Amino acid sequence: MDLNIDEAWEEMTKRLTSWIDSLIVNLPNIILALLVFIIVILLSKYFTKLTWKLLDKSSLQKSMKNLIAKLISVMVILAGLFLVLGILDLSKTLNTILAGAGVAGLAVGLALQGALANTYSGIVLSYIKHIKFGDWIESNDYEGEVIDIDLRAVTIKQSDNNLVYIPNKLVLENPIRNFSTTAQSRVILKCGVGYSSNLEFVRDLVCKTIASHFDNVENAKEVIFLYTEFGDSSINFETRFWINSTSSLEVLKAKTVAMIAIKKAFDDNNINIPFPIRTLDFPENFKFNNPTNN
Repeated sequence: MDLNIDEAWEEMTKRLTSWIDSLIVNLPNIILALLVFIIVILLSKYFTKLTWKLLDKSSLQKSMKNLIAKLISVMVILAGLFLVLGILDLSKTLNTILAGAGVAGLAVGLALQGALANTYSGIVLSYIKHIKFGDWIESNDYEGEVIDIDLRAVTIKQSDNNLVYIPNKLVLENPIRNFSTTAQSRVILKCGVGYSSNLEFVRDLVCKTIASHFDNVENAKEVIFLYTEFGDSSINFETRFWINSTSSLEVLKAKTVAMIAIKKAFDDNNINIPFPIRTLDFPENFKFNNPTNN
């Protein structure tokens, strides 16, 4: 037993001595590898700033610029790692790492299909011009201003100042309504008047009222006025006009101004806006029971 312990101790001492000798022999290479790695880190930061400076004058999205800068930084660091492994004479280790990275990459790709789909969609959204920062869009039943596009989600600010984060994949795969692609937006307002109203007078009054309250509507002929149906208690109409705005919020504000102006014009001209009523028909011999007589 004592012999085995002595042999084990001697073997361990030999290995430690061999490791220390190898460390001393390779110490210059280790120091050089550390210096190279530090230089690579500094170079990656420099190339990131340089990329931002070069792309600053381009028309690419901010998220796309950020993505390109990060990719260049990662490529510089990977090149530095390969150089460090070469300095340390770890070529076999490098081959093992590359082989393991291939297997690990396949496993990670299968496990993160959703995340990778959002990343790919984020790259596409950052490149296309149909959606960009500051646009007012409607997508996946959410509406608001685009304030950020990253590799995971599109961030929009709604009219109530709440932020909504929509996964890139959903934005790319579903229809997008971009209110900012044109210089004007159409305001559509629906209302109804009583059956006793003079329909021609109502039409002219609504068109003149809208034209007098909106600068970009030069005259009443630019206002579209259409009677749509004979309703249960009113004759319904729809009026349409354009405003110089690309924001859905501005459309709602314009609709509010138009509603106030039309209601005031109707009141001044004794035009009734009916509300739903219900008529009850009773038989001729029907009598009400007066509870006070009981």
